[in-house]
Amino acid sequence: MINIIGAGIGGLTTAIALQQKNIPSRIYEQSDKLKPVGAGILLANNAMQVYDRLGLREELEAKGNYIATLKVVDVQLKPMSVIDLKYFEQKYGVKNIAIHRGALQEILASKVRDHLHLGHKLEKMEQQDGQYQLCFKEQSNLLVDNVIGADGINSLIRNAIFQSKIRDSHQMCWRGLADYTLPSQYTHEFNESWGANARFGFAQIAPKLVYWFAVVGHQDQPSDTQDWQSYYEDFHPMVLELLAATDAAKIHKAKLEDLKPMPSWTQDKVCLIGDAAHATTPNLGQGAGQAIEDAYCLAECVVIEDDLAKAFQRFQNRRQSKVNKIVNTSWSIGKIAHLKNPLTRGLRNAVLKITPAFVSKNQSASVFELV
Repeated sequence: MINIIGAGIGGLTTAIALQQKNIPSRIYEQSDKLKPVGAGILLANNAMQVYDRLGLREELEAKGNYIATLKVVDVQLKPMSVIDLKYFEQKYGVKNIAIHRGALQEILASKVRDHLHLGHKLEKMEQQDGQYQLCFKEQSNLLVDNVIGADGINSLIRNAIFQSKIRDSHQMCWRGLADYTLPSQYTHEFNESWGANARFGFAQIAPKLVYWFAVVGHQDQPSDTQDWQSYYEDFHPMVLELLAATDAAKIHKAKLEDLKPMPSWTQDKVCLIGDAAHATTPNLGQGAGQAIEDAYCLAECVVIEDDLAKAFQRFQNRRQSKVNKIVNTSWSIGKIAHLKNPLTRGLRNAVLKITPAFVSKNQSASVFELV
């Protein structure tokens, strides 16, 4: 029996991948119920490859919206960099899907509901003679011989065993869902608009529903959501329309942080996955994608190795190089996107416009190829 802490995207996908290989698991989640919370999420080609192999592709496609093109645009939505995803669709047989995070979580939870233990808030983990004591709030303690930490960037499992450092990008992000239908030319695009130390991204995730995010530097952030309209007044009018079409009470605000790459994610029969192991800023749209890849790869390694400690080490050896590159690249993109000097911003935009398409294609290829 494999014990998973956290019923987020990574934890649920891990349980599904293990289940399909006839490996039993239990998922312990602190919430009393799984609510359809959150905003949108882009399931990139690599994530959809995993879900295709797990038999979930058609169900996810039915609940989400197909994204054919990724664009970095200026404040008036004029393209600076364009990635056409058709090549990767043909190569791997799957499409990028934008979907409500709550809809994704519900689909995943429905496949492993019998293994899901809600209302289990982990307060402490202690090592005891080669086993691990899981101490839950208002629940009985549990002695287990293995643990997978899928409990996010503030992972209790990680903090109990490993040394780590959370990095603050000095950027704040607001996410929301607008009751809005994009003009037809944007329906199957993911656009990110770069301005003066501010960004705004958006994509249709369902009929009459658009996911958007807005990012500014800490030192320039609006004091509250009512300041957003003036902050984005130089952006395309559709940006303000999306904000106006959003229920302000349901806007999510969070600092953009990542986890400085760690030398190890495993120790004996404890293993970290997803944000617990390698939280990344969202600038490559790969936070969930890499957790999903982790889940599939980990299940493969557990089948190959008889010993869980060896399986966990094999998993780390296979995944760590790719993940660290994504974390560091995403961090750098976040800095480049928020240049304050007008001259350096102008140079950045000019370089984006003249960069050959094959450069972006090659970068995407390294992300989309499963390891």
